[in-house]
Amino acid sequence: MPAASPDAVLEQLRWRYATKKFDPARKIAPDLWAKLEQAAVLAPSSYGLQPWRFVVVTDPAVRQRLHPVSWNQPQVVDASHLVVFAAKNPPAAADVDRHIARVAEVRGLPPAGLDPYKQMILGSLSRMTPADAHAWAARQCYIALGVFLSACAMAGVDACPMEGFQPARYDEVLGLAARGYGSVVIAAAGYRHPDDPAAALVKARFAPDEVIERV
Repeated sequence: MPAASPDAVLEQLRWRYATKKFDPARKIAPDLWAKLEQAAVLAPSSYGLQPWRFVVVTDPAVRQRLHPVSWNQPQVVDASHLVVFAAKNPPAAADVDRHIARVAEVRGLPPAGLDPYKQMILGSLSRMTPADAHAWAARQCYIALGVFLSACAMAGVDACPMEGFQPARYDEVLGLAARGYGSVVIAAAGYRHPDDPAAALVKARFAPDEVIERV
């Protein structure tokens, strides 16, 4: 497939911003949303383990319950979609087994042939405390968040990454803890409201030479 031109990529990344006010009347088309979900699924993760769940919240009643535990930020209820990036808490041997089985399935390999790879992952996890393993899984969620935000930008969809929420309350509302996951970060997605003042702000970034070192 032809690659997007570098100029087009930069243009869309300059276009995007952390949208503060969404237009609640505009919804992301189902076929476009399905592709944005696929983009998140395609995100890389350490060992390819994918120790996450992406909870897509569109139910208005659930969004209303999440609103007060998100410091009443309007994006939570006004955006077309709300995505909760949750990490396994903690990732364990069963998650490794599931990953190995999936790799063997899609690549047509015998699971036994992947045992050295499996043992390497298990060895790495065994050296972590449960808290450290969850923190490691949480960092993988931020990789997925970056891919999701970039995909939204390329598709002309506005988005806003958010850490201003109470994870434990999200876990309670969404039943995440009972399933062995903990919410890490959220992203609202939709279309900017015409009078969102943040849309007119010039993007402020340091010059590349101030933040990039070339060795």
